Amino acid sequence: MSSTPRMRPTPGTVTAVSVVVLLIALTVAAVALGLDLAGAAQGFVTGLYPPLAVTEEGAQIRDLYTIVFLIAAAIFVLVEGLIIWSVIRYRRKPGDDTLPAQTHGNNIAELVWTVVPSLIVVFLFVVSWQTLNVVDTAAANPETRIRAVAGQFQWQFDYLADDGQTILFTQNLPVGEDGGMVVPAGRTVQLTMTSQDVIHAFYVPQFLFKRDVVPGRVNQFDFTVNESDAGQVFRGQCAELCGTGHRIMLFEVRALTAADYDAWLEARIEEASATPAPRPSGETAGPVLQVSALNFAFEQTSLTAPADQPFQIEFDNKDSGVPHNVAIHRDTASGEEVFKGDIFSGPEKRTYDVPPLPAGPYTFICTVHPTMTGTLTVQ
Repeated sequence: MSSTPRMRPTPGTVTAVSVVVLLIALTVAAVALGLDLAGAAQGFVTGLYPPLAVTEEGAQIRDLYTIVFLIAAAIFVLVEGLIIWSVIRYRRKPGDDTLPAQTHGNNIAELVWTVVPSLIVVFLFVVSWQTLNVVDTAAANPETRIRAVAGQFQWQFDYLADDGQTILFTQNLPVGEDGGMVVPAGRTVQLTMTSQDVIHAFYVPQFLFKRDVVPGRVNQFDFTVNESDAGQVFRGQCAELCGTGHRIMLFEVRALTAADYDAWLEARIEEASATPAPRPSGETAGPVLQVSALNFAFEQTSLTAPADQPFQIEFDNKDSGVPHNVAIHRDTASGEEVFKGDIFSGPEKRTYDVPPLPAGPYTFICTVHPTMTGTLTVQ
């Protein structure tokens, strides 16, 4: 009496089943641990894309990225699909002891993989050229003109008149509530850029745009922040390794409505042109404290002043082309600001008149570079 032999699973079948079982087990474990698989998948897909653009020009760049990404994804799926199909279709089976029939040359296949990539390259060239022309278009009469001056390791923003030369107001604070580059949403801003020393780069991730700032050359570009993004703050940075202080060369872009921007600029111009109030008659200047700054550090880190008496700080900014100042905060650098001296670029000296302070510990800092600190003891 004959018996039918039992079919044994092939090694490939066992491996496939093992992989499926492992994937199911990992999925069940992730769900049991409370992991958000849908959120993780969405985050992965989102991570393949640049940030949402907040400028009209950035939207054009993102559209170009989408086109390139979809073409690349289609090619990836096609190639990987053909590889998997070939592996499965032409895998070696039991009893295959000889090579299958070999195919040498295929005119249709060679025509396809020559013509199709060529058409894709031509198409990408055309759409890239169109996007580049839009992004690099400079308005003859922009509504707002700003000049960014880069230097190790600081950004300065000059607000210019319609002639593109006259400075209406200079912003020396690149970050913070009272700092950054303020722009009107919905208006064309033309930004010109110059460097005082080495190559820097102006980069705001949400603009989807970077432009080098080269010494001896003036670069520029136009951008228009979406009106819907008024009120937001966008972080920017130098994106070109420019020296040991590269990491601190940050700035912020603050978008305001057109009306708020006009009011803000008018107020800044009035502040810049205001004459300091004279010292009250009969008030003595008090003792003079010497403070100097060099290489982004105060050379004096400990000062003493008399309590309840006015005094002066003679500040010597030795860093050429770099803005510094002296501000006094109660207790620590994050404490209440009780005095703030004018910000100015070196090399230059200025004398600050400091009002009487009660006895106690204080910290003096540079408003532009908060890592520059020292202690002031009032007693």
